Amino acid sequence: MSFIEEKEKYLRMDINEKRKNYSTKNILSVNDIPTWPEYWQTNKDNIDKYKKSENDKFDMSSLANKISIWEGDITTLEIDAIVNAANESLLGGGGVDGAIHRAAGPYLRKECATLKGCQVGEAKITGGYKLPAKYIIHTVGPRGEKPDKLRDCYINSLELAENNEIKTIAFPCISTGVYGYPQQAAAEVALRHVLLHLEHHPKISRVIFCLFLSTDKEIYEKLLQKYCPQK
Repeated sequence: MSFIEEKEKYLRMDINEKRKNYSTKNILSVNDIPTWPEYWQTNKDNIDKYKKSENDKFDMSSLANKISIWEGDITTLEIDAIVNAANESLLGGGGVDGAIHRAAGPYLRKECATLKGCQVGEAKITGGYKLPAKYIIHTVGPRGEKPDKLRDCYINSLELAENNEIKTIAFPCISTGVYGYPQQAAAEVALRHVLLHLEHHPKISRVIFCLFLSTDKEIYEKLLQKYCPQK
């Protein structure tokens, strides 16, 4: 069977039938992931409080219900699309890239091989195959601190999602780790530009920031208090 047939098979498959083919366990849907206001109400007593300054003019509280932070395995999310922090070849690698390829199965690599790679900041889409997510959006982050290129990763992924009628999407922390982008700076770029995009593109109903490290979780908790303050 070609990857095209396999891809279409999974995209057409009834959800109960598809669940029999998942290669991951402990599956979560978007309804299992709290929005930022829900997360804040549950965890506010244990979150390090952000001290607001006079320079904090960027208030996107109206979009708070579209944002989630979640510490866990992105391959377990049963949503429209997950984003893969890929390398330029799109043929798999280490970290989240390798985990996504392993969970999706071998047809993902076959489809990726037809895409002729991906440049830094670009985004390309494939089927999700054996993943709970319907689609995978692959983007290549910059090596080192290059905010314009990192912004492009998030914006191009969101635009590709909208073009494919994707309403729920999860991002890993792109370019941190071995690519060397400082965690705080990367989170600032991610949150700011995702919120700005959502302000003008209402079709996406939820963006989940999937955080693998507890240090990332602490950074996002503080930044969301800055950008989407809750009472």
